[in-house]
Amino acid sequence: MTLTTDVKAELVGIRNAPPTVRVAEVTAVLRFAGGLHSIANRVAVEAEVDAELLARRVARDLAEIFGVRPEIAQVQGASGVDGARYAVRVISAGETLARQTGLLDQRRRPVRGLPNRLTTGSREELSGLWRGAFLAAGSLSEPGRSAVLEVICPSSEAAMALVGAAHRLGIAAKAREVRGMPRVVVREGEAIRSLLSLMGAEKTAAAWEEMRQRREVRAGVNRLVNFDDANLRRSAQAAVAACARVERALEILGEDVPDHLRMAGELRLAHRDASLDELGHHADPPLTKDAVAGRIRRLLAMADKRATVDGVPGTESAVPAGIDV
Repeated sequence: MTLTTDVKAELVGIRNAPPTVRVAEVTAVLRFAGGLHSIANRVAVEAEVDAELLARRVARDLAEIFGVRPEIAQVQGASGVDGARYAVRVISAGETLARQTGLLDQRRRPVRGLPNRLTTGSREELSGLWRGAFLAAGSLSEPGRSAVLEVICPSSEAAMALVGAAHRLGIAAKAREVRGMPRVVVREGEAIRSLLSLMGAEKTAAAWEEMRQRREVRAGVNRLVNFDDANLRRSAQAAVAACARVERALEILGEDVPDHLRMAGELRLAHRDASLDELGHHADPPLTKDAVAGRIRRLLAMADKRATVDGVPGTESAVPAGIDV
């Protein structure tokens, strides 16, 4: 099962919501999954959904709340849409239902957005509105960089109304248009989890959050591993360059190297992978990290000065190609 299917299966199982919340939910389903049709000069209301259980829930709510008798029919989905589709139709009392749910205004004109009384309702009603919209036309992707909770909308006005409802719930949502189709999207991980919970998909919200945290931990570990690898590469290259320069310095200076500088250089060559701090511990008597670094620095400077006077390549000439000094 996909995450979208999981969410819808959990939402459709919600029972005993207050009447006003049920009205908000079923109105959103009608708005986002259907529309108005004219059949034999009569206004008919129809909603096309992707699950028989959802179709039966919508039909039951319409009958119990508005006293109408919907019919359910299996229909052929649009091209490219997988799975069976189910249409919930109300014909005989379609116009009355359309007025009651706000699909028609008082002048019998189709409403392109959502009824104002729903988008300014209580938090429970706003959650019911979002639940209906998601059941009708929502989708949820897996956590990650491109994670998104999305609802395809029948009009830009409906999209803006849904965005407003989300903002009243404290959820950051945006309206956008993809291939001429208005959509409302929620991308931030915490906002997605909160909206799932507000809609009533508590189990899926918890599972989604666990999956998100697991992926973030894995990504963090990968970043640390890559960071450590880069540091190890830099350290290894620095050690190779330092040893090559010290060898060249001892070669240039020959017997003219002061004993304390020669000792520091030989320490470097004897313990090629050791840090400066570790080199200090190997010295006799022990030296501080700064003392070791200073002696090696003076050794290289003295050798480079002698190389310039003698007209021979300096210590940097000994560093293998491709390694930064």
